[in-house]
Amino acid sequence: MRKMENRLFIGCLLLLLSLTVFLLLFVMYFIAREALPTFRELSLFSFLFGERWMPVDLGGEKAFGIFNFIAATAAVSFLALIFAALLSIGAALCLSCFLREELRDFLCSVIDILAGIPSVIYGFIGIELVTPLFIRAGVHTGSCVLAASLVLSVMLLPFMIASLSESFRKLKERYYPGAEAMGISLSYTVRSLILPQAAGSILIALILALGRAMGETMAVMMLVGNANLFPRILGKAETIASLIALEMGSAEAGSTHYHALFAAGFVLLLFLFLINFTIGLIRSRLPDIEEERYL
Repeated sequence: MRKMENRLFIGCLLLLLSLTVFLLLFVMYFIAREALPTFRELSLFSFLFGERWMPVDLGGEKAFGIFNFIAATAAVSFLALIFAALLSIGAALCLSCFLREELRDFLCSVIDILAGIPSVIYGFIGIELVTPLFIRAGVHTGSCVLAASLVLSVMLLPFMIASLSESFRKLKERYYPGAEAMGISLSYTVRSLILPQAAGSILIALILALGRAMGETMAVMMLVGNANLFPRILGKAETIASLIALEMGSAEAGSTHYHALFAAGFVLLLFLFLINFTIGLIRSRLPDIEEERYL
């Protein structure tokens, strides 16, 4: 009887896993199927490296180049990730290693609330608080890559802090009792042992945060300016997610414009897979590197 229950339980888990893989493959297939007709009229090179996007014939030739959108997506996402990483690692270390448990639980509950705020609310806050600062600094309209990155970094903070603080707390419980018995201070233990051992967890948090940042739409769209320009820190730009959100509703089904938007989404999907695969390879080397460090 017990063997039958175990087999049934394992079978249910395998079924759920198969459904998850099937959904992922179905999404990739659907996007790829809708994207491929684009390249009957456009070359892959002109699509990826073209800087002109003109889906409507206004007296000139139509053009579908997404290079500026790719560059803007990377610029906004990586800037936001840099800002969020510096703050979240410090905040997570403070929460997990240096605060009392009662205060830590209270602050963690506040951070969880911040994580549940809709992105459009962050966009409104950015328009009311961030853009006026850039206008005073001389940036016309206040919309720019830096403004979008700052607001996006705030959106990433709750997720990264929650992920990292749990990892740091477990490492502290594992290593600090022995270090304390030898008279080693907590700050030294954190710097020399907990942080290096948490490198893999930090990379995972960065990967997941980067994926969320590259796919974020509403808040970035409200602050980045939505102009097909090569991204500059204080200049306007437009990300791939913003492009799709702004134009998918006006694209005629089955048109080149329609399929080009799907192709842009497929490019974004491929970038996310490439980033995860690359950092996964780096992370697979981390245990060997850390082991050599302590030999």
